[in-house]
Amino acid sequence: MAELSCRHFNGYKPCGRSLDCRASHCKAYEPIGCKVLVVGLGAMGAVLRATSVLPGIVRKHPGAHITWLTEKISSALLLENPLIDRVAMLDFSSLLKISGEQFDLVFVMDKDQRIGGILHQVKAKKVMGFKKDSAGLGIVPANPEAEELWQLGLSDQKKFFENTKPETQLLYEAFGLGEFQRDPYVLKLTDYEIAEASRRRGKWLSGKRFVVGLNTGCSALYPNKKLRVATQRELIVRLQRRFSDVSIVLLGGPEDSQRNAEISKGLKVICSPTDRGLRDGLISTQATDLLISGDSLGLHMGIALRKWCIAWFGPTCAQEIDLYDRGQKVLSQATCQPCWKKVCHKDVMCYDLVELSQILDAVERGLSQCELPSSKQPSSEICS
Repeated sequence: MAELSCRHFNGYKPCGRSLDCRASHCKAYEPIGCKVLVVGLGAMGAVLRATSVLPGIVRKHPGAHITWLTEKISSALLLENPLIDRVAMLDFSSLLKISGEQFDLVFVMDKDQRIGGILHQVKAKKVMGFKKDSAGLGIVPANPEAEELWQLGLSDQKKFFENTKPETQLLYEAFGLGEFQRDPYVLKLTDYEIAEASRRRGKWLSGKRFVVGLNTGCSALYPNKKLRVATQRELIVRLQRRFSDVSIVLLGGPEDSQRNAEISKGLKVICSPTDRGLRDGLISTQATDLLISGDSLGLHMGIALRKWCIAWFGPTCAQEIDLYDRGQKVLSQATCQPCWKKVCHKDVMCYDLVELSQILDAVERGLSQCELPSSKQPSSEICS
């Protein structure tokens, strides 16, 4: 009889690893320790950052079979992940597939009203993170360890000024995974993607020594997390004036195509492809040595790929991002930051008060480190 408890069994046909689907006859047989569902529906950068909890889940629950439920747009970031057995998208078909399954543990990372419906459809022995309250009106902690992260969402004072923990730690602790281990993001490129990144980097170098990526955009939800076009052009001019051995590449998604064209006009820079999807964006990021970015998906891609990252912050909280000792943070001089506002009508915006000289100094420091073994690289710094 087919071995239903094997990690590789797909439900109705051979997995391709053996001609005989019996544990006693298959060398690839791998029993499932427990069934885990991770619900991660947030922004793409948040989903990528949350992969840092996967090593903790596996440590605490050896042999866990992990399904990750996410939005379709984020699913590409989870492909090839060695710690995820199955990626399920938030659509009718995928929800039907998992609705009848029994999960030992469900980890919910989002304070999202939709989780009530999701938890109603799946069979969960235990929920960690967040859930709907008994009346179905609000989001509440599902376990005592999630109380701290929940409280931060209720108080700007706590979130903006009192909290010192990165979001990776807050989520790890909210999931009750024990002592925080500071695990990195988990992201794997295919052999093709690695080879293409190497080819792309060789082309972009054009005789220079380093490729510096400038991530120019951000989500439309928080438009103030990007610098003005004129500011980015000034930054490029000053970078090229100070560093003769760098090739500058503009990074971004489809929404940044026109913006990158405006930024690059008349300047000797390279515009990376912006219309080929998230995985191609990862290839372009992998092809760089150093990344300059606001608090956006592009920054999280750089962190996941272990690039030296120079991250500037205006409306968002710098302490929530862990650069893993591979980079430097530059804070706006605005006295009202952070604010997490989606709309602001001030004449002088927080992104106008980011000191480009601090970014340039950070680039100099980063270029001196990006060829060193990571164990020899100094800790991240914050400039404010």
